[in-house]
Amino acid sequence: MHYVSVEPPPFFHRGPSPLARLAFFVLLSLVLLFADTRFRYLENIRLAVGVALYPVQRVLQLPGDALGTVAAYFASQRSLANDNASLKQELLRHAAEVQGYPQLDQENARLRALIKVEARFHGSSVGAEVLYSGRDPFTQKLFVDKGEAAGVQPGQAVIDELGVVGQVTRVFPYMAEVTLITDKDHAVPVKVERSGVRSVMYGSGTGRLPELRFLSPNAEIQPGDRLVTSGIDGTYPAGLAVAQVVSVERETGQIFARVGCRPLAGVERSSQVLILGQATTRPQRPEAPAAPDVPRKGRGKRRG
Repeated sequence: MHYVSVEPPPFFHRGPSPLARLAFFVLLSLVLLFADTRFRYLENIRLAVGVALYPVQRVLQLPGDALGTVAAYFASQRSLANDNASLKQELLRHAAEVQGYPQLDQENARLRALIKVEARFHGSSVGAEVLYSGRDPFTQKLFVDKGEAAGVQPGQAVIDELGVVGQVTRVFPYMAEVTLITDKDHAVPVKVERSGVRSVMYGSGTGRLPELRFLSPNAEIQPGDRLVTSGIDGTYPAGLAVAQVVSVERETGQIFARVGCRPLAGVERSSQVLILGQATTRPQRPEAPAAPDVPRKGRGKRRG
């Protein structure tokens, strides 16, 4: 049995052996590396080859760069869409809070002003929040969330941070009815802060300004004067701001002047009010003196 030799026939043996060629090229590479490192002989050749191959490299890189640009574009679009949706959701979550900030600031300012007003009076007072206005269009009333359980009593004065709002007229266990100073059946004793002239301001009903009645035409009052409570009725403490005079009509031949006033308090827009208590117990009104016991004519006549 004969084995086939794996060696090539002698005819194909040409040149040096592979090992000799490997050794030669390794030695040549080392020499070139040393020469290039030492003497920079191949620098120009390297530059020329780099310049010649640069267009080929750019052409070969164009498909990859294009795919990268397209992928980055769609990725950025997707990221922007996700961020936009997230920001919209965040804005919706905080919309109520953002819109409520101005209202909270105004409410805090009103409450601070009410605290300052409360400090002026030594009696007990109750802070209340307005629930709703009365349903009768011919009356000027509102309802607050404090009632008999909180110590509220009929007749107590109701103010806000700007001035007098009205008076408690009915009390329920957990709410109270307040008649506004603009109601046609309500009257507030006032005086002109500048001149001290006393008068009474009467409400005129829906859509009309309160007015001072029964005031002499030559009274020292003029538009712009500020009216404050005189305190003589025992309901409103003296010195509370009530209204500002907006018109004074002194017609010839009229017995009384016509004076229109604009309330200073937020009568129709107040959301927080202060119900003032009585600082001290007012003395009772003196009773009318009894008629003297005078003998009537014909009585006590002695009989003969």
